[in-house]
Amino acid sequence: MTQLNITLSEATLKELMIGDRNEAVRELLEAVFNAVLKAEVSEQVGAESYERTDKRLTYSNGYRERQFKTRVGTLDLFIPKLRNGTFSTALFANYERSEKALVLSLMEMVLQGVSTRKVSRITETLCGTSFSKSTGSRLCEELDKEVEQFRQRPLTNTYPFLIVDAIYVKARANGSVKSKGLLVAIGVNEDGHREVLGFKAGDGESYEIWFNFFSELKEQGLHGVDLVTSDQHKGLVKAIREQFEGASWQRCQTHFSRNVLDKVPKKTQREVQLRLKDIYNSPGLEEARVRKEALLDYLEEHAPRAVESFDDGFDDITVSIPKQVEPSFRRL
Repeated sequence: MTQLNITLSEATLKELMIGDRNEAVRELLEAVFNAVLKAEVSEQVGAESYERTDKRLTYSNGYRERQFKTRVGTLDLFIPKLRNGTFSTALFANYERSEKALVLSLMEMVLQGVSTRKVSRITETLCGTSFSKSTGSRLCEELDKEVEQFRQRPLTNTYPFLIVDAIYVKARANGSVKSKGLLVAIGVNEDGHREVLGFKAGDGESYEIWFNFFSELKEQGLHGVDLVTSDQHKGLVKAIREQFEGASWQRCQTHFSRNVLDKVPKKTQREVQLRLKDIYNSPGLEEARVRKEALLDYLEEHAPRAVESFDDGFDDITVSIPKQVEPSFRRL
């Protein structure tokens, strides 16, 4: 195992023990990084400096200086160069993961309306120096690659249940802020575990956008879908029926509940909500219909505006309820 030789001045050690630790920690981290780089180049060369050995693979060819910004300040590092070949290290990539989190948090401040001047002051307080806009762009580009890899990964499992929906977020495009629809697909595999299968940004949620989104998921390997749950958007439902032929469609019970409750007075919303949950959890379709009639009677008396919405949507929200209850047996 390679040993690291780290040399610290007496003043640095004193600061670490009893003084202002900020600069001392920076110097310590700088010494550790340079020691790691020196150890790594010895491993890649196959020999220590000036060592004669048959295991040597190449020779060192000096160093290049690089400044590395961290939350404890800017480190002055010496990156080794090799005579034939390129020196490689995972040191920066591993350490920069936490730095990315910091930078993206600061970028989130900008998105939420914090001025770039304030953000600059915050980074200077945290890191001793401010991050440039180019640094933020570079980190975002790296994250974009990881996101794209996730979106294009093969879908090898079977997902009998598929849940799809769209959320709307504000995004900056061509110098202006616009509302964008983010299409999201969540699959439930045969073990009952949920997984985000994919997402796609679009200018709304038309039939064409949903159709293309489902096509991309199927190209990645999505298969075995038996039941798809979504809201009642006509373009979405049409795309589902065409792309997942043979699968059942069920209206999202959460969306349905919201639509019904919007037409119910506040003082009776809690009661209606509980009755809707009872219907969703019915052991069989016949029992669900019995509970439906009871809720219709209640709505006609307390929330007549909600009667039509509830009655019209009942069949769409009970697709997954078994038509009959399996008989139970007990030992006599």
